[in-house]
Amino acid sequence: MVIPSLIQHKRDGHALPPGQWRELIREYTAGRVPDYQMSALLMAVVWRGMEPEELAELTDAMIDSGDRLRFDGFAQSRVDKHSTGGVGDKVSLLLAPMVASCGVAVPMMSGRGLGHTGGTLDKLESIAGFRTALSLDETRGQIERLGCAMLGQTPEIAPADKRLYALRDVTGTVESIPLIAASIMSKKLAEDLNGLVLDVKTGSGAFLPESDRALELAQTMIGLGLVRGCPTVALLTAMDRPLGRACGNALEVEEAIEGLRGEGPEDLMEVTYALGVEMLLLVKAARDAPDARARLQRSISSGDALQKFAAVIEAQGGNPAVLEDPSVLPQAAEVEVYRAPRDGVIVQVEPRRIGRAIIELGGGRRTIEDEIDPSVGFVIPAQPGETVRTGEPLASIFARDQTGIEAGIAALREAIVIGEEGRLTPLITHRVTADGVTAPNPRVG
Repeated sequence: MVIPSLIQHKRDGHALPPGQWRELIREYTAGRVPDYQMSALLMAVVWRGMEPEELAELTDAMIDSGDRLRFDGFAQSRVDKHSTGGVGDKVSLLLAPMVASCGVAVPMMSGRGLGHTGGTLDKLESIAGFRTALSLDETRGQIERLGCAMLGQTPEIAPADKRLYALRDVTGTVESIPLIAASIMSKKLAEDLNGLVLDVKTGSGAFLPESDRALELAQTMIGLGLVRGCPTVALLTAMDRPLGRACGNALEVEEAIEGLRGEGPEDLMEVTYALGVEMLLLVKAARDAPDARARLQRSISSGDALQKFAAVIEAQGGNPAVLEDPSVLPQAAEVEVYRAPRDGVIVQVEPRRIGRAIIELGGGRRTIEDEIDPSVGFVIPAQPGETVRTGEPLASIFARDQTGIEAGIAALREAIVIGEEGRLTPLITHRVTADGVTAPNPRVG
């Protein structure tokens, strides 16, 4: 295998011959292809794309690079959810215990921060002691006991993707439909699921801001799931502003706990319920959308979802006291309120700028080796369309020092735009299945 020739071939817009992606992934996983050559090939894919046959081969090769989570003889239906990434997106922290409380097993396999977006694993690990590195045997055992596990990609599952995921994050090769699709689906198809729900973000803070590209990604992943026996549904949801109020690892955990107590922000809960409805419907755990939503709401009002999250935290070595006392989460050394610099209407709260600012504050990674500070971030109650007066509080900055506060202020000045008019766009715009694209299930309750 001559790697430079493959790079040139893809750079010039050609599909790699059959078998080449499989051999390439095998050699890369074995350490016989260096990162710099793989980076060049990934960049060629970003520019030139992949043919469907290439994508299928890449996805299968990534699955076959490791083992699979197996549930032979396990009768309970299994469903997972994946988000393509956003700012303030802590939905998984609520959704896994909520759906598991409704009698469906949820092996929630998540990732770390990628680019300007946060990662569920980084958020979970802001809970003292929480261990996301579960083996496949540990995961199956916990699913059998609790019906829920919240873990990272194990060394056994798609190790090729784990290496590529980290490489893409630091080489500017994240925003590619085939690379995103292969990365997500190689992990999910290795989980032995009965169904998968995708939260595909669209808007300025998404990896794919344009709705037509988000739709293409959704349809690509649904196709990969369909031919491999995993029914898949996608919702397109807004990421033209942060989801919820909290942005930053520990801050988002605290807000997720509020949501499990029935006190979460309306936009966060609306997206969470919509995805949960799809998860229950996909494995026939509810009669229809109203029944599914009612079950999810009961999981909150009864306290069952919160108790399930407590059980998961304890099982994975975390401190369940966080559910009663959020102050046990990492706390920022410096906190400062950002106030409106003028009268007007909030035109925009730009999520990508917020996500980049969290990295500047130390809450994200610039390189693979970077350690993150889970305490830093923002709480931003301000929403597009709101009228504000000079001096009115718009956000709070959480930083480890005064330099971070100053960087946070500079970021908010750019991100929160005040003008003459503004409005909120719809939170959920499309529901995508193998049969086509429709409006989302109507909100009930």
